[in-house]
Amino acid sequence: MDSSKMTSSHPDIVELSQLLNRLPIHDVRPDEAKFRNPNGVNLKLNNFKAFDPSYTGKGMENFGKLDKKVFEEFESDTDRLHRIANRLREVSKDLELANQLYLISENEVDEQLEVKEGAVIYKLHKYRERNTSINKKKKEKEFKRLGRLPCEACTFDFFQKYGDLGYKYIECHHRTPLSEFSSQTKTTLKDLALVCSNCHRMLHRKVDTLSVEGLKNLLSA
Repeated sequence: MDSSKMTSSHPDIVELSQLLNRLPIHDVRPDEAKFRNPNGVNLKLNNFKAFDPSYTGKGMENFGKLDKKVFEEFESDTDRLHRIANRLREVSKDLELANQLYLISENEVDEQLEVKEGAVIYKLHKYRERNTSINKKKKEKEFKRLGRLPCEACTFDFFQKYGDLGYKYIECHHRTPLSEFSSQTKTTLKDLALVCSNCHRMLHRKVDTLSVEGLKNLLSA
């Protein structure tokens, strides 16, 4: 879109407003009429002009620090930006999936301060991890192979620590980076890692940058 022709009535702005309103983020909206309406979306996009070196005009002056942070993060990584945008479009078109993501508490997302790809894709990550059927298969396969279920990052063993209470207990973490998550992709056993609760929480704190192997190396340093 030609930024000089960017208005709240532009078809692309209207379409973007509709897409954002379909995303399963906020259960309660502060203002149903104004929430992510075309005018608000247009103003938000115009905020980016203030620090866009390719824009020769004058941008909005009331931009926030987060606007600048988001722009600078994706300015030199448009490929990642497009991948994330495509994931959001997929979710917005899948009403059944969107309803499932609404069931994931906002509190589970808000505490992940270093999740850069956003609440929707993080919810998709959590939703994929809660597939009890494939999680069970992963645990059964590893238990058959090892005879126990140690954490892949720190080697903690719930059974060894808690006895019968911890028998065959372990959590599943999805290895796929958030920017590569897709609502259309099925989870395989290779996509999952078995980790203890503590390591799982730490992985989620930097879920877009920290891998299981990276955490393992961090612990052994």
